[in-house]
Formats: sequence, structure tokens, C-alpha cells
Amino acid sequence: MDEQSVSVEEVAEKAKSYLHGTSLTPEEYESLKQSVGELAPIFSAERAYFILGSYGQPEIDRLQLVKDRLNQRPGAYAFLMVDVRKEWTNTYLKFRLLADYTDVIVGVAEHAHGGFLVEQGYFTALEEYFAKTHVFKREYEALDLDELDTEVDSEDPYSAMQTGIFEMLDDAGRLCRWTTEDDLLTCVENLPNE
Repeated sequence: MDEQSVSVEEVAEKAKSYLHGTSLTPEEYESLKQSVGELAPIFSAERAYFILGSYGQPEIDRLQLVKDRLNQRPGAYAFLMVDVRKEWTNTYLKFRLLADYTDVIVGVAEHAHGGFLVEQGYFTALEEYFAKTHVFKREYEALDLDELDTEVDSEDPYSAMQTGIFEMLDDAGRLCRWTTEDDLLTCVENLPNE
């Protein structure tokens, strides 16, 4: 995406449409103006990857691993939501704008606790997000319980809603299953580059 093709006014208008009739406060508008400059790498990259997942420990370390590996691709810019200005008070709006201007949304799913559960609902509700979403789903069957490093019920790690979303992504060829970090890196390597 061409950096010059996105103006503060365009982003503000899009933000206003997501607020369902309410408008941005002067403080929110000022923050948004500053954030547009911060979004320049998304606009100027050949391919921008928005990585979602749990920010708990050690899950965030795996998100960083995915981000770092994707950033090694020529012309790529990968980022987490937390990498973009923390002053945004409306995280719904922040998510929507980042998702709109990103080429690929990458979810790293490990369990049904925290993470990006709300965002997973948007993947199915909004076709433009679903079409550019890939999810790396952690599997636990082959994992030795001594190697389990997250607080999760390995027998039932995901909610019924997540399971339905995983099935839809699997049918679309955009679900990758992983158990170990090496498997996770294989998912990253197999993520299409175009």
C-alpha cells in the first residue's frame, strides 16, 4: 500500500463509521492523527502482517517469534497490536483500523483464555477480515504434559465458538496446526507470501 494514499481524514472518516453515530473527541482525533504517522510502515510495506494472540507468558514470546520470523521476509512488516501507540483508549477501533489496512491477519491460538477471542468473532462476521486471516492453532494431544507451559486444560483447550471458526478456516485452507515452537515456525514458513 502506498503511504501517500492514506490520509488522516480518510482514517478519521473510517473511524467515525465504526463508532456508530458517535464522533471522536478532540483528544481521540489528535491521538488518531499522531497514530497515522505511526502506521506508515503498514502503508509502505509490500506486505503487512497483523499478529494476534494471547499476551500472557509465555504466549507473547511465541507471538514475538512469529513477528520476528515474518519480518525476515523481504518487503514485510509484521506487528502486534501492542506495538502501535498505547494511548488509544478504544481498542475496538484500534483493532478495526489496523485490520483494515493490513494485508494478512495472523492469529496464534493456544487456548480459550484471553488472547484474541473477540477478534475471532470478527473473522467470521466480516468477510474482508475472514478472507485475509490465517490461524495457527496449537494442538495438545501429542504434547507431553511435562512440556505444557500454559495454563490450559489440554483435554478441552478451545471453546465451541472457536472450534467452529477453526473448521471454517481449515475448509478455506488457512488453518495450520502446531504443537511445538518448531511446528509454529513451520506454520510461519508455510504462510503464503503473496
